[in-house]
Amino acid sequence: MEPLGVIVGVDGDVSTVGMYQMSNHADFLWDGEILNGPKVGAYMTILQNDIKIIATVVSEKIIDQQNTVKSEEFDNRYSSNSINRIILLKTQGVIEDNIFNLTSKYVPMVGNQVTITTTKDLNSIYSITNNETTICIGESVREEKKIDLPINPFFASHIGIFGNTGSGKSNTLHKLYLKLFCSEYCKKIFVKSKFFVIDFNGEYTQEQQFGVNNSNKKIFNINTRSPQDVLPVTKEYLFDADILSILFDAKPATQIPFLRNALRKYKRIDTPEKFAKLECGLLITLFRDFRNIEVRSIEDWVQNSLNIGVESDFLLKISNILKSYYSNLVMNDEGKKIFDNHQFTEYGKEKLKQLESDMADAYKKLSELRKLKFFLEFQKIYETAWRKTNVDFINPLFKRIESSINNLESVINIVENLDGCFKGLNIISLVNANQDVKRLIPMIASKMIYDEQKLKVTEENKVGSTCHLIIDEAHNILSSDNSKSSDSWQDYRLSVFEEIIKEGRKFGFFLTLCSQRPADISPTIMSQLHNFFIHRLVNENDLRMLQNTVPTLDMSTFRLVSSLGKGEAIVTGNAIKSPLLLKVYKENLIRPRSDDVILTDLWQ
Repeated sequence: MEPLGVIVGVDGDVSTVGMYQMSNHADFLWDGEILNGPKVGAYMTILQNDIKIIATVVSEKIIDQQNTVKSEEFDNRYSSNSINRIILLKTQGVIEDNIFNLTSKYVPMVGNQVTITTTKDLNSIYSITNNETTICIGESVREEKKIDLPINPFFASHIGIFGNTGSGKSNTLHKLYLKLFCSEYCKKIFVKSKFFVIDFNGEYTQEQQFGVNNSNKKIFNINTRSPQDVLPVTKEYLFDADILSILFDAKPATQIPFLRNALRKYKRIDTPEKFAKLECGLLITLFRDFRNIEVRSIEDWVQNSLNIGVESDFLLKISNILKSYYSNLVMNDEGKKIFDNHQFTEYGKEKLKQLESDMADAYKKLSELRKLKFFLEFQKIYETAWRKTNVDFINPLFKRIESSINNLESVINIVENLDGCFKGLNIISLVNANQDVKRLIPMIASKMIYDEQKLKVTEENKVGSTCHLIIDEAHNILSSDNSKSSDSWQDYRLSVFEEIIKEGRKFGFFLTLCSQRPADISPTIMSQLHNFFIHRLVNENDLRMLQNTVPTLDMSTFRLVSSLGKGEAIVTGNAIKSPLLLKVYKENLIRPRSDDVILTDLWQ
């Protein structure tokens, strides 16, 4: 290859090159191939004995040899005989034995000659190590060469896909996993791995989305307006004090301790009969200590029983007797005493036994969430009847409990375990969910499947399967500043995802985040991503976030972010040796529901 210039200065990893006259062309024809000339962003090769140092052009300028700014012969200033072209190169790596490596072992030296990077050398830069399995989702923007991405380093990592609306990020996300699911491993992928997509806008719910048929795919349309699908959630996970404290927005001083104590008791109740026995025992205690309790406690007990669905004349008799608050309290049934002198008679105990049976039957018919709700109602009576806890501190919690249960009851199904509940690819669509459910479901699903994967790996003492969580519009739930969320919710949510992104890799759990606002995502989460697809971004905060959290993004490449075209992306990270400028192929048949609206077609 004919030299195009010579290095005349070196400053760290930036070299100054004086170009020969013949080099001022955008493209060169060499050995029958069109190669990029020395323009900004193009690769150049620095020759140093048998070593080829690969560098990229970061800037260019001219130096006038014959004239100065003060020259009176201005018309002669830019003649071809009086100027020299100067370019600056930033070292990227070295080709040694036909293999491209990142190393600081070799540095440019003054006098080294500079040439165009040949097709063979470009292949070395873009190539993957021997026997590495790859997928192809696009081509290099400048050289128009197909770019292979290695499967293992990419998909066994946390991935970030960022770009403004309309920049092509949804197409990139879809193309990336479409090519994976259509790779040579397509028959075995879903045997050993599960994929979960949190889809806030309903973009990935169409037939054959991601190239996966219905036998390996399950779509959960979470709809709070007209209930459709329900998300399976394990009872053990949901009925956790931390989770319920967040769901019910419990306050730390009184309400969280109340929930923790109540749940400890609730978990010991494994049959309706135990529930009924416990609550009827509470009724006996209330009557026994009638003069020392709040009378309304027994009224609340009766009302709770009626709300559960207990049908019993005995309840009405109890309700009637309360009208004589501090009398001797005598209750008769057909001439027989049921209750006398603050004690149930033998006949009364028989009636109580029947009430206990009726309560067990009614309790059995309730949903799991309603069972918990009514247990908490009875527990409130127990906590407040003897004034151990001020009822005014507890009552606001129950309004939020009712609201949360109403939201969740129509969209989740509580199961004992997740066996058979999910398929290989699971898409959770939240486009028709209200704001509370959009906040809760991703949190519940993410933590649950992470805990399941973590437990499985811990028990087997090896990573025998993997789990991949894909969150589109990730800023909706991963923001470090969300005024709509309470402090406890925000802290818990961020701590969960920060644990996932810090520890998930060792348990075979991997995140892919897609967002148009990377600045809104927690910096801790952003800093733990391994590989990036960066589409066009123009917001100053977003650009600053990338600059501070993407260590493999050099300054010359960073400057391109705001000028990228539609579908163009900078690919950088641990999986590749040098940042790539990629044009992602647009999928024509199977693609997300995110195309731009063509108004003139609509209006015709």
